Amino acid sequence: MNNRKLKNSELNRKTVADFKEAEKTPLIIVLDNIRSLNNVGSVFRTADAFLVEKVYLCGITATPPHRDIQKTALGATDAVAWEYVEDSVALSQKLKEQGVKLCAIEQAEDAVMLDKFTPVKGERYAVVFGNEVKGVQQEIVSLSDTVLEIPQVGTKHSLNISVSAGVVIWDIFSKLGVS
Repeated sequence: MNNRKLKNSELNRKTVADFKEAEKTPLIIVLDNIRSLNNVGSVFRTADAFLVEKVYLCGITATPPHRDIQKTALGATDAVAWEYVEDSVALSQKLKEQGVKLCAIEQAEDAVMLDKFTPVKGERYAVVFGNEVKGVQQEIVSLSDTVLEIPQVGTKHSLNISVSAGVVIWDIFSKLGVS
């Protein structure tokens, strides 16, 4: 087996201008009161990797430019559309009114396991990730069209928010067949 690592110049990555013009995955990320700036930066990198439509930063979630966000975002904040909205509940209601399917990422009664979730092509989705300790606000969970849970079988009952975002975004991206 002769698997040579590719050079960055061989990856055919989009420029920021190309990214902004590209058709996006019909997926919006809502960060609800995220404390860690490194988590915020990591979510931006994941959003960049999968051509996410937009990231909303809500409540106490920090906004670019900030060196701790940039440390993990590696410039993704320049490409990915984002907006700060103080009230994530009001934003969630507004997105639903616009026909966006609201999905809280949380452990809750009647949650749908992510591996059993089938997004519908042609629909737009907003996935809400909550605070590292308190999770997604109950009011948003109650507003959601679907509550998605990442199946876990170990001794812990949670994943880091940036890991959760990576798992969920990849799952929805791959199920929608976006490329």
